[in-house]
Amino acid sequence: MQKILIVDDDSTLRAALTRYLQDRGFAVRNAISGLEGFECFVQDVPDLIVSDVVMPEMDGFELCTKVRGTDFGQLVPFIFLSGRCDLEDRIQGHSIGADDYLVKPFHPRELIAKIEAQLARASRISAEIRRLQQKPGAAAVKSQPPLPLTPAEEKVFWEVVQGYTNKKIGDHLFISPRTVQTHLSNILSKLSVENRSQLIRYAFENGYVPPKGSGKFS
Repeated sequence: MQKILIVDDDSTLRAALTRYLQDRGFAVRNAISGLEGFECFVQDVPDLIVSDVVMPEMDGFELCTKVRGTDFGQLVPFIFLSGRCDLEDRIQGHSIGADDYLVKPFHPRELIAKIEAQLARASRISAEIRRLQQKPGAAAVKSQPPLPLTPAEEKVFWEVVQGYTNKKIGDHLFISPRTVQTHLSNILSKLSVENRSQLIRYAFENGYVPPKGSGKFS
């Protein structure tokens, strides 16, 4: 049974979403703030997160940033469900790592469609990762064009693909986290993706995957 974490301070909406999702076969856990949501995430990593933006203690943007900053939260689908409909809010949501942004009021069927689409995509990526890791030569067999990156950017690219945070990448490559972020911003622009999670998915979907245990930059 796939697990969904709902993070929203609106108790009525949480209850309605919980019932709706449980009726469709999902296991649902609730949190009333970003802080509680992150604690739930660490305790039991869900298959997908649905989060409001404006909440007490820790807002949804900070929650998404913290989730993406963990080694095990890089590829967990994250959907914002918010009453904030300004373009800048939606752009910010995507730029920090969200996979989708749905504005309230919404139709439950649309949310289900987005959830199912993200879960299906995550499943395809996981299957491809396992396939490539089980066949160390597979990535080499499928010839890929060179990445349009500088040598320094390519090193950061491979570190990000392996799920490392900026701090760990900096430690591995002996550069500052700020420099890592500068390289990462350039990489996102050159590969036409919006955020870190999309970059990882781009890599896996296009076969740019280091074999398991390669220790490329360890």
